[in-house]
Formats: sequence, structure tokens, C-alpha cells
Amino acid sequence: MTRTLPLLLATVAALGLDASAFVRSSAAQEATQEARPSRVEGEAFQAPAAPSAGTTTAEQGPPNTEYKPLLPNQTRAPEPTQKAQIESAVFAKGLDSPWAMEFLPDGRVIVTEKAGKIRIVAKDGTPGQPVAGVPKVDARGQGGLLDIALSPSFSADRTVYVSYAEPRDKGNGTTVAKAKLIESDGKARLDDVKVIFRQMPTYDGDKHFGSRLVFAGDGKLFVTVGERSDKQTRVQAQDLSSGLGKVFRIDTDGNAPKDNPFVGGDKAKPEIWSYGHRNVQAAALDGQGRLWTVEHGPRGGDELNRPRPGLNYGWPVVTYGIEYSGEKIGDGQTQAGGTVQPVYYWDPVIGPSGMAFYDKDLFPDWKGEFLIGGLVSTGLVVLKVDGDKVVTEERVPLDHRVRDVKVGPDGAVYALTEDDGQIVKITPKKSN
Repeated sequence: MTRTLPLLLATVAALGLDASAFVRSSAAQEATQEARPSRVEGEAFQAPAAPSAGTTTAEQGPPNTEYKPLLPNQTRAPEPTQKAQIESAVFAKGLDSPWAMEFLPDGRVIVTEKAGKIRIVAKDGTPGQPVAGVPKVDARGQGGLLDIALSPSFSADRTVYVSYAEPRDKGNGTTVAKAKLIESDGKARLDDVKVIFRQMPTYDGDKHFGSRLVFAGDGKLFVTVGERSDKQTRVQAQDLSSGLGKVFRIDTDGNAPKDNPFVGGDKAKPEIWSYGHRNVQAAALDGQGRLWTVEHGPRGGDELNRPRPGLNYGWPVVTYGIEYSGEKIGDGQTQAGGTVQPVYYWDPVIGPSGMAFYDKDLFPDWKGEFLIGGLVSTGLVVLKVDGDKVVTEERVPLDHRVRDVKVGPDGAVYALTEDDGQIVKITPKKSN
């Protein structure tokens, strides 16, 4: 049974089914596996049916590759017949290359800036002075101060978590720290800053740091990273003893939870949740509390995935993208045994950064859908998912590089634009 497990995992995962029950090797789980048929077929290869789907696709540009999708609606899904009618307004401006934002319980917004500053934006949109005590960052290239997340019990403990490109001896790497946000006399600072997790190995480069921080319902923290881009490092996305190209799951002190898939292994890092990722800069929980991510592909091949414990998402062995030079990556494979197919991919790329699950009432048509920021598509990409398959894709042009997306307490959608340092508020268009 042990020798057939990788093939069984690959078959189940490639079909978009839940493989979490197959990850661990207890006797009870092996009995469950023995009871399953050797082949899974049927609905995974049927195109999702949706009355909301139209006949045109959101993406009209030519692809970079001649690769064909394995599954129906795996790319270039139809637009919805009825697109959202929106209007946008500048909520805040004057930010410097903002990277991430989060709503505080009182409605203000805390924002990270790439160069290493944190600001709190007032409810009227006015950015505050920089928060003191922020860790030093390496802001070269794609580095800098990255994501920020509030503790699940922030109102009581005032704890925030930040990810950033940390300057280190002989290089840098993605690091996560936690601290208390203290406000007094109109000023704010981070107190008791403590590094809880470091992506290793250290590497001297300026690309593909990731990184998003997402708290799950059980209080565990997902941390997404990149594989540092270069050919000599990207292969480590397949190496379980390396922290490059992974999604991690840790507790609030940075420890690996005991139910992580590789805990107890001889060489694998116990914090790893999934592997074979390129550069994940978008992540969010769905309505069932499950993690979804969107990662940057190379030239083509941006991917939507639902990372599950212990599974291999393929990079750089399989991809629907090519090198920026136009050459194939590796052997030019788009599928391989032991790897998971993306739920969805884009060619040409959207440049995904930031992601939110819409669960409010202001936009009824978007309820239960994913909102993804586009650095290249310069707007929002809205995905309707049904049965873990993409049914429709909608584009909302904003003409700015969107670095992060959040749903506000008022139900409006807020887009953080990196090129002009704004927060744009998106609401339904008022009827005349």
C-alpha cells in the first residue's frame, strides 16, 4: 500500500477531489484507502454547468504557450452573463508602494509599505505617521515589508503578525514576526517584536519572497513564500528539506502543529503544509474555512490552487507557463504523476497579488466568490467557484496595479494600488 500511495494521491488530487484523508499513514487511513477504487473518474472531467455563465471569456489576449488544459474550465472560463456594475472612489492616498492592508476592529486600516513602514489610515482616509519599532527589511527588488495579519484575538491581545524580506548574513529570506501594537498620545509603535519563523535556507537574491499570512479557523497560521526565482533555487520547491517554494502551517509561536503532514519525518521540514509552489502572493479562506492560493507563474501559468496537506503542486517539474525567454521550463510538462493540477490557470498572466473571499451583502452577485488583485491585469479578477471548479471569471478594470484586496466591514471592496499609493473603494453603481 505504501508504494501505491503517491500514485493514488496524484490521481485523486489531479481530479480536484479532497486528498487530505490520504496524507497520513495510520492503519485506519490505509484501510480507507484499500476500500477505495483504483480509479476515480466522472464529474471531474465534466465542464461545470452554471446558468450565470455567458458565451465570451474574460481573457481575450493570445496565450504565450500552446499548452492545452487537462480539465474543462481550467483556464479561460466564461464571463458571467451579468457583470457587476461598480463605481470606484479614492478612499486613501499618499501611501508609498503599499503592499498589504488589514481592517482594524474600529474600521481603520493598517497598511504596510514596501520600504519598511507601517501606517494606520483613519476612517476618513488620512494616513497616519509611520508606526515605530518595525523590523529592518531588505527592500531591494521584490523584497521589503510584505503582509500583515491580526491575531484572531486582536481586540484582547493587540498582537499583529508581519512577513518581510529579512536581511541576513550572506543574503536574506522571508521571515515572520509578531508584536504588540501599542497606541498612546496619538502615536503607534510595535512592542515586544519577536521573530517566530524564518524561511530557510538564506539566499542572496531579490526575488520571490511571497508572502501572505492567513489565520485559519483553528488559530493556526498559514505562511506562503516563494522559491527565490533563480534556476538554482527553484528546484528546491520539490525538496522537503528546503523551505523554498512552500506553504507553511505554524502555530502562533512559530511551531509546527502535530497534525502537519510531515511531522516526524527524518528530513522534511515539519512546518510544511504543501510544496511545489513558485511564488504565492495571494491567499484566502473560503466559506468553508479552507485555504486557497494564487501564485505567480512565469510567462503564463499563474495558478489558483487549494493547497492540501502533503501534496505536491508541481513547480518547476510541471507548469502551464514558459521561461521569459520563450523556452520550455524543464521538459515542458503540464502534468506528471505525483503532482496536483491547478484548479485554474491564466495564460497570459494576471500578476496575482492579494485575495479576498466575498461574504457580505452589498454585492449580491459576488457573494461566495473570490476577488483577486491583478498587477498585470490592473484591476480585480472575480472568480465564481462551484464544486471546487471555476464557473465564471470576471474582470473589473481599475487601471492600476492592485497589490492587495480586502472586503470592508461595510461590504465594500477595497483595492490597494501599488503604483499610485492609494486605497480604492469599490461599491455598486447607483441607479439613476
